[in-house]
Amino acid sequence: MTVNVDERVTLARNYFLEGYNCSQAVFLAYHDLSPLSREMAATIAAPFGGGMGRLREVCGAVSGMLMCVGFLYPNAEPNTPLAKKNNYAAVQEVAEKFRIENGSIICRELLGLTCRKEEPTPAERTAEYYKKRPCVELVAIAARIVGEKINAMDKL
Repeated sequence: MTVNVDERVTLARNYFLEGYNCSQAVFLAYHDLSPLSREMAATIAAPFGGGMGRLREVCGAVSGMLMCVGFLYPNAEPNTPLAKKNNYAAVQEVAEKFRIENGSIICRELLGLTCRKEEPTPAERTAEYYKKRPCVELVAIAARIVGEKINAMDKL
């Protein structure tokens, strides 16, 4: 399977700009490669936005990227060490690519925040919000890394 990476990046950006959180935006850009409906994919990814419910831990774009990896390298059955190893290896690979490109996979570090968690009410999406936050670019980077991983798998 080969994907048009630029189209998927644009999809992810647009989902984010429509109001989906960072995790949803990345996962939705690739949900058609899973057995999930768009609604179910958005529902599953929702808690991971804002670094897991605005806890500012692992970046939601990274979480969305890793959910995509779960469909690329499935490990659905217990006691399958090779499947688990392949899944974890792919997770580590894409997370490291994101970390190298952005300096971290931690939401608060990417945003330059010092707090460990924030009020659960999300910030209003205004022009000022988008100026202050690199999130749309982080979503694009995560979506690109997923697309590149998919296309690299196709060459194996």
